[in-house]
Amino acid sequence: MFVGVGASRVRDLFEEAKKNAPCIVFIDEIDAVARRRGTGMGGGHDEREQTLNQLLVEMDGFGVNEGIIVMAATNRVDILDPAIMRPGRFDRKVHVGRPDVGGREEILNVHIKNKPIGDDVDLKQIAQTTAGFTGADLENLLNESAIIAAKERRSYITQDDIKRSFVKVGIGTEKHSRIITEKEKKITAYHESGHAILFHLLPDVGPVYSVSIIPTGAGAAGYTMPLPERDEMFNTRGRMLQEITVDLGGRVAEELIFDDITTGASQDIKQATELAKAMVTKYGMSENIGLINYDNDDNEVFIGRDLAHTRGYGENVASRIDEEVKHIIDECYARAKKIIDENMDVLHRSADLLLEKEKISREEFEALFDEEGTKKED
Repeated sequence: MFVGVGASRVRDLFEEAKKNAPCIVFIDEIDAVARRRGTGMGGGHDEREQTLNQLLVEMDGFGVNEGIIVMAATNRVDILDPAIMRPGRFDRKVHVGRPDVGGREEILNVHIKNKPIGDDVDLKQIAQTTAGFTGADLENLLNESAIIAAKERRSYITQDDIKRSFVKVGIGTEKHSRIITEKEKKITAYHESGHAILFHLLPDVGPVYSVSIIPTGAGAAGYTMPLPERDEMFNTRGRMLQEITVDLGGRVAEELIFDDITTGASQDIKQATELAKAMVTKYGMSENIGLINYDNDDNEVFIGRDLAHTRGYGENVASRIDEEVKHIIDECYARAKKIIDENMDVLHRSADLLLEKEKISREEFEALFDEEGTKKED
């Protein structure tokens, strides 16, 4: 973009708005032009800042009876320039979160209007099993369901089509064409069974929706997909510890069965470490560290996270944080090992069933437990 073009286009935009008043000017992804000034490496007069300055001038130039409303959307309100949020500009914030169960049902009703559905489709039940889905996720879910119906030469969508699409939207496309060895299949079967057992037995996570040893387009050798049954407003320390425990279940199963470990748990370990570190540095959930926030979310947005990353504490505190994170990981690993070791028969039966069928449902997995094994951990 040539210098001055951004500001010129802003002037043209508002001139056009005045000609068409009353009207609404909507700016999507406003953080692209309204990020905090003074954080770039090119000085204070780069093209972006000129564009932002012109936007501020135009918004200040409105009279109360202009008949023009300016709206904007962003998912990074934390990096916006403070000037853009002052009274008379964008002074009203409306948070649009993920929809609750009622909202999801209404969104499904909107997107299903032009799609023929079978008599067995229950949108209320789908809304209840899609906690955490956004409106775009729900639209994608129904689109994928329509594709499945078309591939099977049906003119309508069934409940089963939607269930199959649920995995694709939540996990990714399954790669049936990928060739893997029998040894890798066996390792993956035990790895995923380890995750699934913990999802089933720990009280605040799960239940299991589907367990598979079919590789995904994201590069995973298999997956264990939980089924959130309620919308959570916030997380608890106990639940976060359970989530870390579940993350480590695959590695535990590998160690117990094969007396060896693979690289397959790398993403699990990363997730567990990030969550444990957040508990210590961000949420004040460590008695040894205390109610102090050591998390640094204020990285500079133009020179990059690596260049801008600074610590607000010394080596002694950093060492204590590392020790506390390791302590949490070690305790969760020991808990995962104890639970899986106590349910070794279920681990074997689950792995055998996965090797036979490649993918098992919640009902098939839960049937592997006897009455004693279905008890939840305290």
